[in-house]
Amino acid sequence: MHNYDYVNSDVPVVLTIASSDSGAGSGIQADLKTFSVLNVFGTCALTAVTAQSPSELRGIHPVPPDVVREQILSVSDEFPINAAKTGMLPTPDLVRVVSSTAEECGIPVLVVDPRMMSSSGARIMEPEALDMLKERLLPQARVVTPNVHEAEILAGFPIGNLEDLKKAAERISSQFQLACVATGGSLPGEEVIDVLCDEGSLHEFRHPRIAASETHGAGCTYSAALTAMIARGMLLTEAVENSRRLVSKALSHAWQVGKHFPLHLTVQ
Repeated sequence: MHNYDYVNSDVPVVLTIASSDSGAGSGIQADLKTFSVLNVFGTCALTAVTAQSPSELRGIHPVPPDVVREQILSVSDEFPINAAKTGMLPTPDLVRVVSSTAEECGIPVLVVDPRMMSSSGARIMEPEALDMLKERLLPQARVVTPNVHEAEILAGFPIGNLEDLKKAAERISSQFQLACVATGGSLPGEEVIDVLCDEGSLHEFRHPRIAASETHGAGCTYSAALTAMIARGMLLTEAVENSRRLVSKALSHAWQVGKHFPLHLTVQ
């Protein structure tokens, strides 16, 4: 007879709807690591299997949409989902089924990480899927977290400086009626400046730039952290600030594994 000491299970439940990364640096692997560090219970629905490492994306193999739907329903039927995030959605059918199933399940908070290109430069979203993302998924989301390149595509103009990033965040937020966190990691400067636009209000978040050898998975980790912190009840401004701080720590504590330097998550 075992005596189990059950901890109070009033823990937030979060769902990642994203691809698998065989190198474990991004996708659901990064998301679940982040959820664990932030003390939320992470669940997942797999949208694609990828063959990749931090330096190369060799292949993307989408999961059939009905299987993705079944995964989401299986989780939502058994767990009270506080918030969910989406990652790689390579085909329009996947975007469509994720949108409809999330709405059907009544997921209260949806964070969209609009994965369009891999960190190695490979295209990971079909043009028709991007159209579907704009038409169906973004209008039902609470937050979208584009990097500079993704913000350029969503806003429709080039971004070369902080002022451009602010204008893009405002346009995206207004057009799709959601909060936009435009991350400025690829803009030049000694600081990384992220911009949040929510209901017409702009906020800047400045952090020292980390001299990291690799940033593979930083975007996934950021959006996963944001999702977890929102699920824990943080205000959006506080969640954005703490998400960048967590990613900065993960970059500065990167492990050397073979020839790569993957993020190492820590809250210490």
